[in-house]
Amino acid sequence: MLRESVFRTMDLPPRDRFDAWAQRMGSTHAPMRLSTPRTEDYRGHQRVIELGEVVVWPATMDPLTFHRTAKLVRQSDPETYHLSLLLKGEGAAVWDRRQAVYRINDFHTNSSSRSWDVTTGADPVTIVGVEIPRALVPVPGHRVDRVLGGLISGREGSGALLAQFLRQLIGDTGPYRPSDAPRLGTVVADLVTVAFAHAVDADPSVPPETRSRSLVLHIKDHVRRHLADPDLTPARIAAAHHISRSYLYRLFQSEGVGIAAYIRDQRLAGAHRDLADPALRALPVNAVAARWGFLRAAEFTRAFRTAYGLAPSELREQALTADEDGQGAKAGAGAGDRAAVGGTPKP
Repeated sequence: MLRESVFRTMDLPPRDRFDAWAQRMGSTHAPMRLSTPRTEDYRGHQRVIELGEVVVWPATMDPLTFHRTAKLVRQSDPETYHLSLLLKGEGAAVWDRRQAVYRINDFHTNSSSRSWDVTTGADPVTIVGVEIPRALVPVPGHRVDRVLGGLISGREGSGALLAQFLRQLIGDTGPYRPSDAPRLGTVVADLVTVAFAHAVDADPSVPPETRSRSLVLHIKDHVRRHLADPDLTPARIAAAHHISRSYLYRLFQSEGVGIAAYIRDQRLAGAHRDLADPALRALPVNAVAARWGFLRAAEFTRAFRTAYGLAPSELREQALTADEDGQGAKAGAGAGDRAAVGGTPKP
C-alpha cells in the first residue's frame, strides 16, 4: 500500500478546526489566506498521497475562498503547478484579469508563483488536488502561463486520461507498494505535461456566460460572509461588485432565484443549523435570529415556519430531545461494555 496521511477537522475541537484546515492547506500547496462563512465548525477531510516529488491529495471541504497574494508569493514559493479535479460542487477563480468557472470533471490550474483567488460554491466540494514541481513539466513556462488560471476538461482527450488515472489511484492504493510511488509520480507528471501541451493550443478567450457565472459565485460568497449584516441589500451588493442593481437582478434570474430570496434562504439555513445544534441550546432563539440578520422576531418566525414547516422553538425542542435520546443510548451501550469487560456478559 502507498504511504498516505489523513487529516480530519472533526478530530479537533470546533473552535480549532478552521485554523487547522487553513494551516493544512498552506502546507499542502503554498501559503494562502483562507476565508469561510463557517469558521466556528469547519468540516474538511484530506488524504495526502506522496508519489516521489508529486503529491496527490483528495479532499472534501466546506465552502471556502483561497487567496494567494503577491506578498505571499514573495515570502514563499515552492515553484509548483497545481491542478484540482472537481468531483463534487462548483467553484470559480480569478487569475490576473482572467476568470474561470469550474464544474464537475473540470480541472482548475494554477501556479504557486502567481497570485490568484479561488472561491467554491455554497455547498461542500470534493476535489483531487495535484502538486507537481514545475521542473517536471517540460512545457515552456511562458506557454503554460497562457492557460494557468483557466480550466482543462476532464471529460475528453488528455484531460480525461489524467482524470481517469487519478480516480483509479485514489480509489484503491492497496495494490501498490511504497516503491511504486516514484514511478506513479512520473506517470502523473507525463499526463499533466500532455494535458498542458494540448491546452496551450486552445483558444484562451472566455465566453460572456463564463464571466457571468464567475461573478455570481463571487457574489454568493460575499453574501454568505455578510449574512449577519441587517443592511445586506441588493443595492449594497451591487455597489460592492461595481455593477448596477438591474444587472444584479438579471444575474440571479438565470439562477432561478432572486437575490433577496437567496439572502433569506441562506440566513434561514444558518439559523436552522444553530437551532439544531445542542451546543447552542443556551442561546435564545431571538439571539440566533439576530446573528443571521433577522432583527424582528415575528418576521423570523414567519419566514422560518414557511421554509421548514415548524416554528424555530419547535425545531430546537426536537433537536434537544433527539440529542438526549442519543446520549442515553450511548450511556446504555457503555454500561453494557463495562459489564462485559468486568465479568460475565449480561444476556
